[in-house]
Amino acid sequence: MALGPKLDGAGTVKIVTLEESLGKLQSVHALVERMAAEAKGQKPLGPMEIQLKRLLVPMQGQLKMQFQLIGDLVTAMVLVAGRGGGSQAKVRAYREFVAQLRTQLEIAIVQTKEKHEVKDDPKDPSEKRPTSAQKQSAE
Repeated sequence: MALGPKLDGAGTVKIVTLEESLGKLQSVHALVERMAAEAKGQKPLGPMEIQLKRLLVPMQGQLKMQFQLIGDLVTAMVLVAGRGGGSQAKVRAYREFVAQLRTQLEIAIVQTKEKHEVKDDPKDPSEKRPTSAQKQSAE
């Protein structure tokens, strides 16, 4: 996890989830680009689509719990992988989904950091509040 603002517990869990998903998305992107090369050579995408589903389903489950809308994007990508159709059109859709997911994950990271940032108390912790005896002596 990158250094940044100090986060509360919920924020830390969300950031870990988002950053793990970004890492998995890199693997998905690499597979999509390999699929594009195969599609350009008029080769079947079937085995690669199964591999894509294997990468996406755990990510989908992980994101559904805390980030419903991002999880829905992953679900839509899984659905495209299960449909028939031209390989070029599928590759275009996969690339679009990868771009959308990356954007949404990066936005969610920024928003989570803003929402769950723990503000440090500006007062010096060595300063102590006056006791009741000190208050009385001041009067």
